[in-house]
Amino acid sequence: MCTLEKTGTNIFILTLTGADEHRLNPTLIDSILSALRQAKSQATKGSVLITTSRGKFFSNGFDLAWAQAASSKPKATERLHHMVELLKPVVAELISLPMPTIAAVNGHAAAAGLILALSHDYIHMKRDRGVLYMSEVDIGLPFPDYFTALFRAKVGSPSVLRDVLLRGTKVKGDEAVRRGIVEAAHDNEERLSEATMRLGEQLASRKWLGEIYKEIRKSLYPELCGVLGLDHLIIAKL
Repeated sequence: MCTLEKTGTNIFILTLTGADEHRLNPTLIDSILSALRQAKSQATKGSVLITTSRGKFFSNGFDLAWAQAASSKPKATERLHHMVELLKPVVAELISLPMPTIAAVNGHAAAAGLILALSHDYIHMKRDRGVLYMSEVDIGLPFPDYFTALFRAKVGSPSVLRDVLLRGTKVKGDEAVRRGIVEAAHDNEERLSEATMRLGEQLASRKWLGEIYKEIRKSLYPELCGVLGLDHLIIAKL
């Protein structure tokens, strides 16, 4: 499950709770989507979202154990496809959220968990613990179309795309900064929290109009928005 809190500085903090791997099953995905929609409904000028988690993992991807617990292989495949389809609106909600978004990755972010992080505008992570890892090539699963569209939108280097998606390279904090996947890596959880909150307050202080911010963001990623079914509107200031 997850919780959503709002600070006095207009920052929403979405936290994946518990000390488990935060596997993305239908229950957790629905909880995240509900929290994002709540933040959107309560957004005001200058709002910011920070997503973080408790425990060793940011998110270790889809709940494959839940899928494999189905009574047959076809039903397990149906469950996996169901999770893929459920996560797509979460990515769409983050790409169209009317506020800046920050992922504070304080542990491992793998597969769909990395997709969740990458859907934010900024990613900060810990230097001493946690890797970014797209495991699909190692476990024999194809990428959904919105996974690859998101990576192409957010990662500019063809060699980084190759290494992360086609070699299953596990990327730690400092290397993730050098490769342009994340903005910064921090020594421990306290410094990560301080840095993301400081960034959030800086962004909130700009008092940007959320509707304009989200349309500019969407205009940066036309292919991704097409895959997600998001329209880009031209808003004229009267």
